[in-house]
Amino acid sequence: MITLEQARTVISGARARGRALGLKPLTVVVLDAGGHLVAMEREDNSGYGRPDIAGGKAAGALAMGTSSRELGNIAAERPQFMAALSAAWAGKVIPAAGGVLIHDGEGRLLGAVGVSGDLSDKDEEAAIAGIES
Repeated sequence: MITLEQARTVISGARARGRALGLKPLTVVVLDAGGHLVAMEREDNSGYGRPDIAGGKAAGALAMGTSSRELGNIAAERPQFMAALSAAWAGKVIPAAGGVLIHDGEGRLLGAVGVSGDLSDKDEEAAIAGIES
């Protein structure tokens, strides 16, 4: 499982990349491998709905074992399947880039990070930077 200290490092790294790129204010959510919230930060002026979006990106990635970007691709190819998933999970999956799985050095799943606040591609870039940090 991902520790609180590790989650804070992921959040810090994601926010740092966001600031370096001049992104809009971000919200970053880190979930453990069981889908439980470990940490979340919402930058000043990040929209009030951003924690739900970031959490949905991370939760969807965990639930399906792939990035939320890939879930977006699945949604485009099979919209009925994604609609069914959304219904099954009470709308808690967000199929847009910005949700990325976190693995340790041996490939074990630790959790996921979700980022929301700017364009989805930029959110994903910040999420990956957070993991790399």
